[in-house]
Amino acid sequence: MATNTTEATSHAADAAQVVEESAGMPQLDFSSWGNQIFWLVVTLVVIYLVLSRVALPRIAAVLADRQGTITNDIATAEELKKKAGEAEEAYNKALADARAEAQRIVAETKAEMAEELAEATRHADVQISAKAAESEKAISEIRAGALEAVKTVAADTAAEIVAALGSKADADVVNAAVETELKG
Repeated sequence: MATNTTEATSHAADAAQVVEESAGMPQLDFSSWGNQIFWLVVTLVVIYLVLSRVALPRIAAVLADRQGTITNDIATAEELKKKAGEAEEAYNKALADARAEAQRIVAETKAEMAEELAEATRHADVQISAKAAESEKAISEIRAGALEAVKTVAADTAAEIVAALGSKADADVVNAAVETELKG
């Protein structure tokens, strides 16, 4: 047991000595800076080689693809914008042509309607003239018939008046007197 105690003491002393020697951060130990700088340089060179040979070319390729896509999209957009402008011009021209055609059709239709109206008016004037002539003829016949009726009524009335007064009237004399009175 004594040997165990001695050994334990010696191990404790060795541990204390190690703790005393490494009192502080190992990175700040000036005796190991050479190794640390060497491995720092090796690590930076490896990182530089990995980035320059693998990562950065991939990133550059992606950026180039994006730039190409953007350039193509812009060119396509410009082309589509140009086509849209041409389509709008064609639409405006077609609209103007359609309006001109509509105005021409309206003018033709108005002219046709004016001709039809003039023809209908002439036809109506002819019919009205014919009916007016017929009416004038009928009115003349009615007047003639009325004049004859007036003569007959006047002659009959005069004969009745003369008979009522107690005389006998001659029909020729009564008719001649009525004719004289009607002529004025």
